[in-house]
Amino acid sequence: MNKVIDKYNSWAFQYDINNNPTRDLDRIATKESLSGIDFFKVLELGCGTGKNSEWLITKADRLIGLDFSKNMLDLAKNKIKSDKATFIKTDLNENWPIKDNSFDLVTINLTLEHIEKLDHIFNSLFKKLKEGGKCFVSELHPKKQLAGSKARFIDNGEEVTLDAFQHTEKDYVQSAEKSGLNLLAKEDWYDERKDIPRLITLLFEKSKN
Repeated sequence: MNKVIDKYNSWAFQYDINNNPTRDLDRIATKESLSGIDFFKVLELGCGTGKNSEWLITKADRLIGLDFSKNMLDLAKNKIKSDKATFIKTDLNENWPIKDNSFDLVTINLTLEHIEKLDHIFNSLFKKLKEGGKCFVSELHPKKQLAGSKARFIDNGEEVTLDAFQHTEKDYVQSAEKSGLNLLAKEDWYDERKDIPRLITLLFEKSKN
């Protein structure tokens, strides 16, 4: 995990400006998937440089973003000058410094590929959601992973590839449902290549008792 953190710290300074079709499609998928949903308090897991936080904060009254990369978080803090947003350095594999039953929406974007044990993530976020709260997941599509795609960037002329765990759609759904979430929607997202989807998005809900 430390190697992945170091690589993201290096990537941070060019993350928002380099050519990255996955990042760009993720931004589109997030807006289109969540634009029709009301939410007031958002927990953003793997918030990175705040690329999605910028839009989420326009709809939310409060946003808390967690990420393991200090450099990514520094950029998010500089980008989003709002009293409604708080960014906290956190390893998602450990306990999160957040109150339970507090959020209408939890988002996870391009993060779970770096997490080996999905159950910890879904069990933890389930506790943070209010009853009726939603969980939105946007990840590199499993078919794209099987084709060899990984997060990567160029640093000093050399390609840097980030280690990733391969999770199937079934892995995501089973882990989420085991935590107590219910699947509401699933969608495959394509870029200019129509043979293999680039992203998968999943929307879950914590049922009201």
